[in-house]
Amino acid sequence: MIRVLLADDETLIRDAVASLLGLEDDLEIVAVAASGTEAVAAASKYAPDVAVLDLQMPGLDGIEVAAELASSLPACGVVIVTSHGRPGYLKRALETGVRAFLPKTTSARVLADVVRQVHGGGRYVDPELAADAIATGSSPLTAREADVLELAAEGAPVEEIAKRAALAPGTVRNYLSSAAAKLGVSNRHEAARLARSNGWI
Repeated sequence: MIRVLLADDETLIRDAVASLLGLEDDLEIVAVAASGTEAVAAASKYAPDVAVLDLQMPGLDGIEVAAELASSLPACGVVIVTSHGRPGYLKRALETGVRAFLPKTTSARVLADVVRQVHGGGRYVDPELAADAIATGSSPLTAREADVLELAAEGAPVEEIAKRAALAPGTVRNYLSSAAAKLGVSNRHEAARLARSNGWI
């Protein structure tokens, strides 16, 4: 029997997936969670074989939960399901040790098969998401440019970004200009929008 932890902040989706996976003879849902924090606690308590995690949840997101599990429960295989299948997220997920990454449009049958595959030591990436990631390529932004751009994406003025990032306002302007130039756009708002659409921030 493969013991599965399921985490999704949308109750209807979480309950539906739990019911569908529970119909499989070899899968047992040992815990469900509504947030990343709950998922980490449940994993610690139940030690599942596979964790099926939503990418975007309150508290810790699916990738952050995967990073926690990689150190606290390395035997647990992680499957990320998402409605935000952007290339940057896929790359981050794989770097964190996530073993499968698929869209929420996937059928319950495919998800069950992927859980089995991951439990057996395999990997699975949705072919369309993989193709998008290859076509988009890696982020051209440095970690600092991405951090500053993420704060800019929230609409914060330069002075506030400087304060929150512990940088001088001039340094923040330099990072924002550099990011916009690398992304081939004319201002920080367009840069933030493009970076977010590719999952780079």
